[in-house]
Amino acid sequence: MYKSLVIVESPVKAKTINQYLGDKYIVKSSIGHVRDLSSNQAKKRKNSKYSFSEYYEKKILIQQMGINPYKNWNVEYHILPGKEKIIEELKKIANTVDYIYLATDLDREGEAIAWHLKEVIGGDSSKFIRVVFNEITQHSIKKAFQNIGQINMHRVYAQQARRFMDRIVGYMISPLLWGKICRGLSAGRVQSVAVRIVVDREDEIKNFVSKEYWKLNINLITSKKKNIMMEVTHYENKILTLNNKKQVNIMIEKLKNQSFFITDRKDKILYRKPTAPFITSTLQQASSLHLGFSVKKTMFLAQKLYEEGYITYMRTDSCFLSSYAIKKARNYIKYFYGAHFLPNIPNIYLNTKDAQEAHEAIRPTDITITTIDQDKINSDAIKLYKLIWNQFIACQMKPEKYKSIIIKVIVDKFILHASENITIFSGWTTVKKKLNLIQNQFEDLIVSEALFLKKILPIQTFTNPSPRFNEASLVRELEKKGIGRPSTYASIITKIKDKGYLKIQNKKLYATKIGRILITQLKKYFTDLVDYDFTARMEKKLDQISDNKIFWKNVLNVFFKNFLKQFEQAKKPSEEGGMENNTIILTDINCCNCNKKMGIKHAITGVFLSCSGYNLKSKDRCKHTINLISSNDFNFIKKKYVTKKEIKRKCEKCNIIMDDYLINKNLKIYICSNSPTCIVYYIEKGKFDSPVYLSKKLYCEKCKNHMLLKTGKFGKFFMCVNQACKNTRKILSNGKVSEPKLEPIPFKDILCDKSDTWFVLREGISGIFFAAHTFPKSRETRSPFVEELAKFKHLLPTKLHYLADAPKIDEKGNKTIICFDKLSKKQYIASKKEGKFTGWSAFFIKNQWFISKKS
Repeated sequence: MYKSLVIVESPVKAKTINQYLGDKYIVKSSIGHVRDLSSNQAKKRKNSKYSFSEYYEKKILIQQMGINPYKNWNVEYHILPGKEKIIEELKKIANTVDYIYLATDLDREGEAIAWHLKEVIGGDSSKFIRVVFNEITQHSIKKAFQNIGQINMHRVYAQQARRFMDRIVGYMISPLLWGKICRGLSAGRVQSVAVRIVVDREDEIKNFVSKEYWKLNINLITSKKKNIMMEVTHYENKILTLNNKKQVNIMIEKLKNQSFFITDRKDKILYRKPTAPFITSTLQQASSLHLGFSVKKTMFLAQKLYEEGYITYMRTDSCFLSSYAIKKARNYIKYFYGAHFLPNIPNIYLNTKDAQEAHEAIRPTDITITTIDQDKINSDAIKLYKLIWNQFIACQMKPEKYKSIIIKVIVDKFILHASENITIFSGWTTVKKKLNLIQNQFEDLIVSEALFLKKILPIQTFTNPSPRFNEASLVRELEKKGIGRPSTYASIITKIKDKGYLKIQNKKLYATKIGRILITQLKKYFTDLVDYDFTARMEKKLDQISDNKIFWKNVLNVFFKNFLKQFEQAKKPSEEGGMENNTIILTDINCCNCNKKMGIKHAITGVFLSCSGYNLKSKDRCKHTINLISSNDFNFIKKKYVTKKEIKRKCEKCNIIMDDYLINKNLKIYICSNSPTCIVYYIEKGKFDSPVYLSKKLYCEKCKNHMLLKTGKFGKFFMCVNQACKNTRKILSNGKVSEPKLEPIPFKDILCDKSDTWFVLREGISGIFFAAHTFPKSRETRSPFVEELAKFKHLLPTKLHYLADAPKIDEKGNKTIICFDKLSKKQYIASKKEGKFTGWSAFFIKNQWFISKKS
């Protein structure tokens, strides 16, 4: 009989912890949250029977939200769908044990899960014990169970306050946006601020006026034939400013016949300290920079590493390291790198003001594990682990020591400078394998030494706006402004991308038109909601609730009172000062179906032209639309960006740069960036470059009907006009239309292993694969072996014959299997032995197979 029940969130975490606890414990997983605010699907469906005004009646609104802000924040929780069996099992075990250890994560969300578990299991409250640990290791688990405690209700209150505010914003503003702007829109207390950051940067870039300036570099040669590149920095004791080619030519003429001598040389010994160990935001940024991982992928992989016991908890804003961890790192450095790499005292890193000191930075749990076996965890997780390992070891090493040499040349009225850094002691950069590619150019130079002119190099440059955000830099900006917390960064970015407010091109974030409209309206009618300082102050208040410095319901009351005042004004008709409606902007273009005027419409899928007869009664209704292609999207496809000197069209009313869209090869439309508030537009006729997908008509490969260009949540695509067919073809990043999808091919002679079914060959985003023919009843899938495709080559389309002709075995007789390269988007083959990849692979290049072996 078990005497104690331990509950964690994750099955993987449960499995890992179970290894370290004895027979007196049974470890079970809740698989995340078990309870949430009432909002089941039945209640959501009731929305359809309410009109816009009826929905906002107090009784109905409270029913939908599951909380009552008018009655001391009474709340109604419900068990999440699918968690009933889990709760039933936990209750059954709980009745047989003496103690119940709630070992959920150590952040506010984990504290709330622990409290919900206690509430739903019920029974004697003295049986429940809270236990937290920063890492899943035997050392940490043992220590945690020796330092048990109770649920921290103040942290639970902070989580509830955040959840209640988010629920109010989402459930009250979203229907308003649906009615005023377009269906599918929603607002979030923190997500909307993140969208605003990108929108503000978008406006800055769009309206940035680039200015020309020049740099003047001089290539000089020493007596020993060494090349020295120097920059002309001053003229007549002022910083040299060159704005055009004419000024540059004047300076070149003055420098041509001068004699150059080294006037001054300064040598300094400098130190570059290692950076702090990773916190959540810096890990996301480093992972993006060095590994190319998205924020969501980074956190997913970090979660796996944590649950498997390889790293400490990955949601933290603290640079603190335990003395135990520092001691282990110092011993490792001394043994493997040498005592001369070890500082006399450990390196200590200061936290930001709001960081939680009790948490540790992200580090390896066992410093002796330098890499992980690929059989235990996937290759991307291994790369992330190595990044964390390197950062942790480096942060406890001595600084890099280098000599900085600055050379100065004064000639006539000009001052030239050049500098070089020479590494003396690599220090922490040894771990990062940082290399200085150019060294010792200046080492032998002395004052008064003659230098000989080889070439004057004028460099034309233009000022640039601030760069676009990528996911990692957006996280850095959120952190800088005090918006969000480590546990929320990934979900914030994921939500605003999925909603269509941002799009990603070449890993950069662009605000969509509907995202800009949303922020414009929220800035006007819900100033607090998208105010940077207000959101940051609210985060601090949540921290104060956690620390029992302020009462949580007081914070909610103040928030709701101010929010309600703004909300009541926004929901009024626009003519009474309420939120403006997203009205159609009529143009001079006639509908080709009914000859009515076409109008500019803004929706969550983008900007398009719609017939003004769309909203008429069914008899006269016309559903004709014309897709508009943004020049930004087209320029990205062509990789031909607008030149700095190009003059962009401005709105005559707002005096801001207009958005331009291609209607067809002969028509372009310019729309004010402030549309639909501003109705100014211009139509330009001419011959314009157009994307590849507009160059010819496309026919459906299934039913031979025409295919029309459509715009969806994830971009533009072609759809068959035959509604019964429903065939689609996506548009690739290069502007070309994707190849037709492979129709499922039955392989009735190849049976599934896990069910009494047979396989069909399908094609997905990761190439071809076998799937059970009874999908989704049976979800069994696997990659085909080459020998299987070769045996049934007659079933395959011609485009897949090359795979059937690939080598069936490697040189050691191991069978080969079909694989997919995510970077090149091409199929290749690899061999397996006893279910594991051998390192042998082959690639199809120029109509033949080339074999590659792992070194």
